Amino acid sequence: MKLVVGIGNPGEEYAGTRHNVGFDVVDRVAARNSCVLSHDKRLDARVGRCTIGGEDVVLLEPLSYVNLSGPVAVRVARERDIAVKDVLVVADDYNLPLGMLRVRESGASGGHNGLRSLIGAFVSEGFSRLRVGIGEAPPGGATEFVLSRFRPSERPVMDAAMDRSADCVEEWVRSGPSKAMNKFNG
Repeated sequence: MKLVVGIGNPGEEYAGTRHNVGFDVVDRVAARNSCVLSHDKRLDARVGRCTIGGEDVVLLEPLSYVNLSGPVAVRVARERDIAVKDVLVVADDYNLPLGMLRVRESGASGGHNGLRSLIGAFVSEGFSRLRVGIGEAPPGGATEFVLSRFRPSERPVMDAAMDRSADCVEEWVRSGPSKAMNKFNG
């Protein structure tokens, strides 16, 4: 079994923001694979289950805000006996050009508070991550930038990037991180 975690913030005021790319990608994966994400009050998360390439997959969107994503993901992984190496986290990255994807098998947070929360909760950097470039934040304005919505001129690039990201998630589930990295990094 695999766990795919989308990082984002709950609520309509954050829908469509740069920081919610993780949620948007998980939503696309769910739609493609006939998976309904339901609100689990016990976890305070949206959770669904599907099969991709013969593999059982749990899709998770913690509703505890980006900075507190880790404890919910760890709880789901432990309850379903999912190893850290079988977890993929999808997050935005303002250090990558708009629409660029970067898959890694493990690593540091890169300054992303959601990834920092997950690393702390898992007590490990050993989960895979898919970072989706949201464009460069202006100097000193990262917080406002990640909470902003994409400009109309950026939407086509991001729509294509989210489709490629959903493809990448499915490849990671079917073939593992190495093949996903070879196919989607760049």
